[in-house]
Amino acid sequence: MNISILHYAAPPVVGGVESVIGKHARLMAADGHQVCILAGRGAQIDPLIPFCELPLADSRHPEILAVKAELDAGIVSAHFDYLVAVLQEDLIAQLAGVQVLFVHNVCSLNKNLPLTAALKKISQQPGSPRLVLWQHDLAWTTPRYRAELHAGYPWDLLRSDWPEATLVTISEPRRQELACLLGVPPERILVVPNGLEVKNFLKLEAQTLGFVSELNLMAANPLLLLPVRITPRKNIELAIRVMAELGVAYPKARLVVTGPLGPHNPANITYFNQLLLLRAELGLDEAVIFLAEHTHDYLADEVIADFYRLADALLLPSREEGFGIPILEAGLAGLPVFCADIAPLRELGEGAASFFALEASPGEIAGLISSRLSGDCAFGLRQRVKQEYTWPKIYAERIRPLLEER
Repeated sequence: MNISILHYAAPPVVGGVESVIGKHARLMAADGHQVCILAGRGAQIDPLIPFCELPLADSRHPEILAVKAELDAGIVSAHFDYLVAVLQEDLIAQLAGVQVLFVHNVCSLNKNLPLTAALKKISQQPGSPRLVLWQHDLAWTTPRYRAELHAGYPWDLLRSDWPEATLVTISEPRRQELACLLGVPPERILVVPNGLEVKNFLKLEAQTLGFVSELNLMAANPLLLLPVRITPRKNIELAIRVMAELGVAYPKARLVVTGPLGPHNPANITYFNQLLLLRAELGLDEAVIFLAEHTHDYLADEVIADFYRLADALLLPSREEGFGIPILEAGLAGLPVFCADIAPLRELGEGAASFFALEASPGEIAGLISSRLSGDCAFGLRQRVKQEYTWPKIYAERIRPLLEER
């Protein structure tokens, strides 16, 4: 599909809307669409996404600023009409062959009313692109813009329904606000929130991203980390039994054991096979993940650090330790720590970690984890972000359907 995205400015110009349209463009291009960003300021920042310059679309273009000063005073001059005509001609040329035009804020803010008026004229012509108006901000409901707005054309374009267009906004409160402004039912307006690119925000390594995709780790709730080698003293069987109990309260709970088999004892392969058998007996093949089953490569420190950023808590049920580096790493990453009450771990985690006796039942330990996480507001918000506000999910569930409409 041939798609254009229109705004006053585009990346690398820094701004909230500019950032969003950059994300949208990349997601659409990655999905196989032909995408062009059309704006007054910006540059091409991706080899797959051309930047199409439309100078008069810039809200800071000198002629646009001059006309805006007149409009702010309530004057619709001949120069306004001239700019509308020029922009209409320029847009027609730029939109040749475009099937869908996404327009961000141009039809809800008074930053460039000649562009708004030109777009309205084009939208009413036969054969024009399907129009999606993405309303982030609303001039008519924002007090700081009130003195710049006047009754009648062209200001009323910003508070009138465009029945020929699909209307989109970014939150439920904004949808209610826009529906009231336009006098339309809220169902007329779609909500597509902004999101985060997790891999960039957390600076995840390529190998980590492979694990996240292959193992669907973003769906884990919670994701527990056990960063140890596979050797009996690490007491991994207790962690597996805890997962069986934790799954009652958290069906999407996942445990990742990052380490390979311990290198110095040939009997470790027997221990590993026992763990795999226990996992299967408890029906936890999806819930308990041994990275040793998915790679024979050495996991760099950077990849292990990634898992601390991805995880929701550290689980460390070791029978014996000389020190306990994972507790320090969890502290630096801000992770809740659940660990066996043995002297070295107690020394490191005193006053900060949640301890359990080695004799505690798996149910008791699962209850400790569940109680701590259920009362943790940061954990709750983290789950919402991972499950509702990642760009791939937003694109798949909210944006792609817009492209499939006819």
